[in-house]
Amino acid sequence: MSIHTRRVTKGDLLLLQDISKTTFWEAFSHSNTEADMAMYLEEQLSLDKLKTELENPHTEFYFASLDNQVIAYLKLNFDTAQTAIKDKAALEIERIYVLQAFHRKKIGTALLAIALQKAKEIKAPFIWLGVWEHNKQALDFYKQQGFEAFDQHIFKLGNDEQTDLLMCLKL
Repeated sequence: MSIHTRRVTKGDLLLLQDISKTTFWEAFSHSNTEADMAMYLEEQLSLDKLKTELENPHTEFYFASLDNQVIAYLKLNFDTAQTAIKDKAALEIERIYVLQAFHRKKIGTALLAIALQKAKEIKAPFIWLGVWEHNKQALDFYKQQGFEAFDQHIFKLGNDEQTDLLMCLKL
């Protein structure tokens, strides 16, 4: 299986929205109400919001593709674009999402490699991210990669306030 990765461009906006909504729905719809999911998808993954994020010079998106089909994506934030920790030297992985059909096929590892390369480029002393406390598969993945939990924060999904564990990988 040959995975191709590339940086997302403004011309990819509709494709970015599609993979964002599809992977988020696959990951969390079984554990949340339809109303909360619909609200999150409408507000947080709207074309306007994604366009603004794509235009931010401190945010980068990447696609992973197989046979010309986008199967996953990565969102990185650095400098002032970080969502919770405002350490300008750090790098945040805000999203790594993979279509369910491609879980456990090293796609997340390929996207994490991009994050590690970006961290090296900007000389970040650490990478951090937030993971829902009930997302065992993601928690296990990040622990296997050397991330350690150090704090938590609230993630609002629709009207539901959920706890994300903040995890850090020191470089």
